Amino acid sequence: MIKAVVFDFDGLIIDTEYALYESFCELLDMSPREMPIKEYATYIGTDSGDLYEFIRTKSRDPISIEELIKKSHALHKGKLEEPVSRDGVTEYLEGAKKAGLKIGLASSSNREWVETFLDKLSLLHYFDSIQTADDVEKVKPDPALYQNVISRLGINPSEAIAFEDSLNGSKAAIAAGLNCVIVTNRITEHLTFEGFDLMLTSMKDRNLSDVIKVVGESVGKG
Repeated sequence: MIKAVVFDFDGLIIDTEYALYESFCELLDMSPREMPIKEYATYIGTDSGDLYEFIRTKSRDPISIEELIKKSHALHKGKLEEPVSRDGVTEYLEGAKKAGLKIGLASSSNREWVETFLDKLSLLHYFDSIQTADDVEKVKPDPALYQNVISRLGINPSEAIAFEDSLNGSKAAIAAGLNCVIVTNRITEHLTFEGFDLMLTSMKDRNLSDVIKVVGESVGKG
């Protein structure tokens, strides 16, 4: 029986990921052909250190990690001044609350980043437990974030559905023993996922009750 839903943040609740990709392209004056999304997407959903190193190697001109972080952050922040949640997010959260499900969040980003946006979107109050990079030694694909959320929600991993958009995120959720629903975005639709229970292109594709039913039937067969 499903008792909880656990959400990723970046790229799932709000499409911060495409905005960041655009920021890098603008900063380095590169076209999508010069910075293929399919290659870029493999660095999404985990520690940002590897991503910045990847971007630095793409630059035609020498640039330090520090300069890259500072300039890309300014561009990224500017693109997200008026954040909008992805389609269906509010409906899923409201549906989970009405159904009496516990609601968690597991993000590889830091707490200030996550909670600032959730507050702006008026979504912060939905969550019973939020775990971020500030709470663990290793972020996704390590399962620690999900293990922490599940522990704090007081349920078994098999009683929860994780909603993820990235490969690293799905690996973390599955490794922690959660059922996993992939909701791709403009960046991660290019990735090849494995071991998931259901894949959507948007939460508008199916309502939450249908998703729970499909995943619940899969769990029952298992």
